Amino acid sequence: MPRPSIALIADPTSPEGCRDYLADAVHLLTGAPPVRIDARHFAPGGGGRAVRDGDRLRLHVRPERLDLVPDIVVLYEIPPERRAELSSFQRRLARHGAVTLDAGPAAWRTATRKDLTVERFARDGIPQMETVVLSRPSAEETAAAFGKLGRDTWARPVVGTGGNDTFHVTTEAHLRRAAAFYADRGTDWLLSRDAGNITADGDRHQFRVFVMGDRVVHAREHVQPNPDTPCNTCQGATPVHLTAQTLPPCLADIAVRAAESVGLPFAGVDLAVENGGVVFEVNVHPAFVPGELEAVAVPYIQAHLDALDRAAPGRRALHHAPSA
Repeated sequence: MPRPSIALIADPTSPEGCRDYLADAVHLLTGAPPVRIDARHFAPGGGGRAVRDGDRLRLHVRPERLDLVPDIVVLYEIPPERRAELSSFQRRLARHGAVTLDAGPAAWRTATRKDLTVERFARDGIPQMETVVLSRPSAEETAAAFGKLGRDTWARPVVGTGGNDTFHVTTEAHLRRAAAFYADRGTDWLLSRDAGNITADGDRHQFRVFVMGDRVVHAREHVQPNPDTPCNTCQGATPVHLTAQTLPPCLADIAVRAAESVGLPFAGVDLAVENGGVVFEVNVHPAFVPGELEAVAVPYIQAHLDALDRAAPGRRALHHAPSA
């Protein structure tokens, strides 16, 4: 029985390593590795082209001497600052009927730009902490926002990743440093009221919920011993794996609604249970940690295989798990 041809398109400059988890998941489910392609080839000026080939999509990547008609395209691990460069490629994927879970450039942009996420959540009634968007603000505007939000806030850029550019702001000195940091980089930023997501032991904590369509496939709690540091695992937070059944039910519902609000069929939703449940952000390409190959990467690839079945019912059973 022939196996499907799967193109795994990712940015190899990303340090997260999601592409390795996904390649392993493809191998587990099909018995063969994917064809790995550098996503930068499909950015403006790159050497890649996506063209129609009958009712299929053909990928030409001249620098890699690659000519492929994939059954499935897995597009993942694209750094936030490079996502806009792939907008044309995403539109070609949709136009040429590629089997993929890519949500398209509009959803990517809404989830990547946190100011747009805040607007969308407000429109759709997704609970979030009160937030002020600041675009090259004056000192007076910054101080007014800080006071309005209770003087216990978090500052973050409109587009960022990993928490290196996110700060707990509780004093005027903190506020001045944060404002100078973003001004030096010429970036808009957000100031949000603190969620009070502190455990009885004094640790900062939040949840990362992996949503696939209308269901939660996996979740973990992040526990950060330094309450002034973001709850990212790359910032020292410890991930504690949860099942969908042990996740607080209110968070599962909110996470699914948040992913739907920004238009992502698969997402990692960061939220806290405090304040009745509030969402911090929706991640387009959530990073994986040890233990999430089978919990997240495999279901994600399986969803692509299921989409292939729906797109080509005459080719059912095209894929199969390798025999032991």
